[in-house]
Amino acid sequence: MTGWWDVFWGIFVANLLGYGGGPSSIPLMQSEIVNHYGWMTNGQFVDVMAVANALPGPIATKIAAFVGYQVAGWMGFVIATAAAVVPSAVALIVLLRTLNRYRHSPVVKGMTLLVQPVIAVMMAVLTWEMGEVSVQSIGIWQSLGIALVALWALTKGRIHPVLVIVAAFVYGGLVLSHMVA
Repeated sequence: MTGWWDVFWGIFVANLLGYGGGPSSIPLMQSEIVNHYGWMTNGQFVDVMAVANALPGPIATKIAAFVGYQVAGWMGFVIATAAAVVPSAVALIVLLRTLNRYRHSPVVKGMTLLVQPVIAVMMAVLTWEMGEVSVQSIGIWQSLGIALVALWALTKGRIHPVLVIVAAFVYGGLVLSHMVA
């Protein structure tokens, strides 16, 4: 049985170190939830992330709330949600005042520029792992087709991301559910 401290610490560390918001903390959450604590498989994490991404609000907070509830019930839900929100709230209050004061400093500019490539690599690794799960569950051609249609819809078609996500859900529910079942 996982203790409340593990739930708090697993979510807290990922959100504390997730500089740049929810998307940058998701790979860290995945590492804690899947690799370190083993609360979910990678496939389950991808499913939770897909549903959390489709719902309104911050994705990292929704993932934390779900995982906390799954692992330790309602108290886990409360603890994980607080662990996801408190680091950001405190950092926002404290660090933004400091950054605002020193925003023209070359050191501050250099720090923010150096963090961006790290976040990009973490997002690329997460995307690769999600792609592997997709290929394993629905095959390479379905995965590539969905990715290419979504890429076209977002870039050339200029279709709102919410509509692309809804279309993917509909496609998955109507077409892919018959293939997998």
